Amino acid sequence: MTVQESLGAELGARAADPRLSGIIKLAILAVGGQGGGVLTGWIEDLARANGYAAQATSVAGVAQRTGATVYYIEMAPCQPGDPVPVFSLMPAAGDVDIMVTAEMMEAGRAILRGFVTPDRTVLITSTHRALAVSEKMVPGDGIASSEEVMAAAEVAARRVIAADFDALAVANGSVISASLFGALAGAGVLPFPRAAFEAAIKAGGKGVDGSLRAFAAAYDLAVTPLAKVAPLAAAPAAPSVQGPARLVAEWNRLAAQVAGLPAPVAEMALPGLRKVVEFQDLAYGADYLGRLAAVLSRDTEAQGWALSREAAKHIANAMAYDDIIRVADLKTRGSRFARIRQEMRVKEANVLQLTEFFHPRAEEVVGLFPARLGAKLEADPKWMARLDRWFNKGRRLRTDSLPSFLVLHGLGGLRFWRRRTLRHAQEVAHLDRWLDTALGQAGQNYDLAVELIRCRRLIKGYSDTHARGHSKFDRVLAASARIATREDAADWCRRLREAALKDEEGKALEGAIRTIESFA
Repeated sequence: MTVQESLGAELGARAADPRLSGIIKLAILAVGGQGGGVLTGWIEDLARANGYAAQATSVAGVAQRTGATVYYIEMAPCQPGDPVPVFSLMPAAGDVDIMVTAEMMEAGRAILRGFVTPDRTVLITSTHRALAVSEKMVPGDGIASSEEVMAAAEVAARRVIAADFDALAVANGSVISASLFGALAGAGVLPFPRAAFEAAIKAGGKGVDGSLRAFAAAYDLAVTPLAKVAPLAAAPAAPSVQGPARLVAEWNRLAAQVAGLPAPVAEMALPGLRKVVEFQDLAYGADYLGRLAAVLSRDTEAQGWALSREAAKHIANAMAYDDIIRVADLKTRGSRFARIRQEMRVKEANVLQLTEFFHPRAEEVVGLFPARLGAKLEADPKWMARLDRWFNKGRRLRTDSLPSFLVLHGLGGLRFWRRRTLRHAQEVAHLDRWLDTALGQAGQNYDLAVELIRCRRLIKGYSDTHARGHSKFDRVLAASARIATREDAADWCRRLREAALKDEEGKALEGAIRTIESFA
């Protein structure tokens, strides 16, 4: 017998060892705050309480959403007096029976790492997304495709159990670890009855009632065929308008104007009207409809009202820009404090301490001044340097304290002053130039006019983020003007916009502009 044959026979004998074939191998991928450690503890306690030897290990990721913690559990039947098995410390590719992931992209990473195999692995995953830092950094839509991960999971796994277990847990007053535990029980992949799973939760002694509710809901979902799962509730209707009779009557008049628009435009114009009125006032809403009417006069039904529909969306976004007044108003709203308390699961007996990072640039400060005075100061480098030195110090305001709250609340209450400010004058001038540029193309190149309207999505955010978006927007429009007479001008404008959205630094946009310069 050769050395290779001897080694093969030894490995075959090991694989046939019944003590090894009885080992169940389970891995969990979870990020901070998802209760991966709690879930691991429940599974380990469950196994030991039912006559199994078990071992749990974990390797922490780098940080939240830049690296998931890998929890690994091995268990095997072990009667009293039997030797305790020696378990592995980490999962190996192709050697995992059950894979549990607390987020959709973690399922994709588990597949890429070889932990999910079609002949062996049952994959239990939540379909919700907790966006990674790399996804949030993209100026445009950097969200990875969940559909691609699900398609890969259907091929890579022996069986897939997928649902929004995070929403299910929240709806039942618990966290995702409880609903994933319920899905694990409902999947029937561990040799323990439901009562044993519930006993493990009760033994923990914390948040038992909520955890059991989330467990039961996920258990039922895991054992119910997909066709029998209750449909999701319909989206809530828009809130009714309330207030003084005079203001409600004016709102109804503006809403009636929207109702008279072509259906595709009205569908987008009503949310746009709500946005600008909430941002400023009813008179501002009338201005919005006036600008939209100017676009409609250049549009036709033959084109499906595409220009006006896009304008209804992007004019509203342009008019509801983020300035100091807007940011301060949003930071001091009661609904925001209630949302934070809910997300942090703050109980009534707890005190929530909230720190706001507030460091406006000199441009934001000057933007609050009257238009003439602000323009004069902005043109003076010495005054701009002085204002930057006074205000841009990275202040931290504790808005759970009265003085800091009053500072922001007072700034947020300056809505009445906004239309007199330099910032408003600048935004209106830029808005008018953008619309004039787009409508100027509507007669000879309708598709290019639509793409120019869509370019407004490049401008968003506050402070430095707004400045970068503004710069990219101006560069895209300038480059589009150079090829406006070409038949493929609309396509090039779209390419420029997509390039501008690819990275924060604008490297992709610079490359696209150089390409245009090579033939324009």
